[in-house]
Amino acid sequence: MLCFSTTFLLATTCLLVNAGFPLETTTTCDGDFVHRLSCTDDGVISVQTALYGREDSKTCIEGRPSHQFSSTACSLQGAVDVLKSRCDGKKVCELSVNVFGSSDPCFGTYKYLQTKYHCLPAIHLITCEHSVAHLHCDEGQVISVYHANYGRTDQTTCSYKRSASQTGNIDCINPTSKVAESCDGENSCTIVASNSVFGDPCAGIYKYLEVAYVCQFCPHHQRQRSRPIESCKTMLCFSTTFLLATTCLLVNAGFPLETTTTCDGDFVHRLSCNIGVISVQTALYGREDSKTCIEGKTLQEISNTECSLQGAVDVLKSRCDGKKVCELSVNVFGSSDTCSDTYKYLQTKYDCLPAIHLITCEHSVAHLHCDEGQIISVYNADYGRTDQTTCSYKRSASQTGNIDCINPTSKVAESCGGKNNCTIEASNSVFGDPCVSTYKYLEVAYVCQFSRQTEHVIVK
Repeated sequence: MLCFSTTFLLATTCLLVNAGFPLETTTTCDGDFVHRLSCTDDGVISVQTALYGREDSKTCIEGRPSHQFSSTACSLQGAVDVLKSRCDGKKVCELSVNVFGSSDPCFGTYKYLQTKYHCLPAIHLITCEHSVAHLHCDEGQVISVYHANYGRTDQTTCSYKRSASQTGNIDCINPTSKVAESCDGENSCTIVASNSVFGDPCAGIYKYLEVAYVCQFCPHHQRQRSRPIESCKTMLCFSTTFLLATTCLLVNAGFPLETTTTCDGDFVHRLSCNIGVISVQTALYGREDSKTCIEGKTLQEISNTECSLQGAVDVLKSRCDGKKVCELSVNVFGSSDTCSDTYKYLQTKYDCLPAIHLITCEHSVAHLHCDEGQIISVYNADYGRTDQTTCSYKRSASQTGNIDCINPTSKVAESCGGKNNCTIEASNSVFGDPCVSTYKYLEVAYVCQFSRQTEHVIVK
């Protein structure tokens, strides 16, 4: 069984803190190309500058006549506002110059889009429509919301078994202050991702709430815990010192259980880890209170608070353990219904365990490796397909449509456990074929541990 010490958890995260926060730059030539900003485990995007035009005669000039790049004082006003509204607070943001419409700051000049941005340390939370967002901090800390948006900006998030018509509009941008108004200065906060709370920015589209926030110590709260903490409800400003301090607060706060709650129906239940991989601890499909998912329901539908489906946690663990993102719906339980007259919800509590996460497409080779003196310890491995986007480049819909191809396997652990490095082919010949004609991939979560022999040598 895989065990993590507090020292290991702190060391893993502190590596991110000490890396610093350089200014990232993305430059994309004019045309129908993808302009992509992204932050890994370090945090979320904060756009600093954006240029759509031209400021030099060296960038994006290949195959262009000189008169198309001779004007170097060309820029579209307001470009930074467009980028900030679309990308701030996200981990990944993709767009093209088409977001500027027909605006042309210098007709006849071949332009480019250049964005400079920071990756700010923050807690990044996505909650699918009809689910409940849970924001929380440790005792003595309060929530400070950096950015929130209710809408849709890509086709893959919260898309489990959604039709193309429900995910096609990726220009559904609706920055909202309602999360900050409800949650800023609070130690914990819940808010429903629904049209009744945020309005409907794009009718017919299945939406999600995306929030970036940090946990801050509140001096006023520390001095006088019995009094309100309104003094902490201030605008969030970032300096380099504050960024480092904020991240260290996250480190020292520990790793509390994450919670996802989704109302019953054909909605998306989404678990995700910014750092590490999912380890499901509990799962409830039923009802244990009369406060959750009650909007529009009768008293009879919410009065039974002792309703739960046995084995729900096993279903969630088999589908989600070892993944960074896991999407499903209550349909995974089939026709099982322990209390037919009760309106139920699915609530999952999970840890994010620090681990190396590796995906290898079918007919490719997985390379697992550790530093000298360390050995591989496999936490989880699955060969199959659980979404339509992974390993899908130029694959037909028939090859990626089956997203219920779950095949947890012990073969990776048997082949690689205890070794310093290991290769294993992602193929039917090794793992069998859990879903014929579906293009599959191998998903592995593992850690590198010092072997007892190495520890003994170090001590001597």
